[in-house]
Amino acid sequence: MANKDALRDLQVRLANRLREAREQPRQVGWLAVECGGNGLLMPLAQAGEIHPLGRITKVPHAKPWLAGVANLRGELYAVVDLPVFLGLQESAKAAGPAQGQLVALNASLNLNAALRVDRLVGLRDPEHMKVEHSDAPRPGFVSAGWRDAQGRLWQALDLAQMANDPAFLDVAHRPQASAIKQ
Repeated sequence: MANKDALRDLQVRLANRLREAREQPRQVGWLAVECGGNGLLMPLAQAGEIHPLGRITKVPHAKPWLAGVANLRGELYAVVDLPVFLGLQESAKAAGPAQGQLVALNASLNLNAALRVDRLVGLRDPEHMKVEHSDAPRPGFVSAGWRDAQGRLWQALDLAQMANDPAFLDVAHRPQASAIKQ
């Protein structure tokens, strides 16, 4: 009989803790990645699954930062070479053979896109970092910098805002018109 009471008490405590966890506001967390030697933070709520860098099929007439398309779990995803898109690296060809991993955008963003990053670093908690403001120009989807306990600067990306940015959505390469008329 004592075991049943102890089990019931345990179940009640667990149910209470789960209810309290649901009622508390969720803390923001980031997936930390490296691109072109720079530290970037992606909100966990906006990042999707992580995939190994596999076969990417090139797309003709695409901008240099669109690496191509990849089949991820049976669905086609546009693969954006994030360091090239952000201007941290000149082109994918300059970097040599493609290495890294793919971070898919969360399905809630309604865009089948994955970001090629150089390296996954881990998870970061804003409670262990300090905001570092800068007046340097940056795209709207790049927020203020964050400095970690080791002194490294990280830039936070708003993936939802980036996924709606006209520059991100415009993947077609358009040749420049000739200055010489024929």
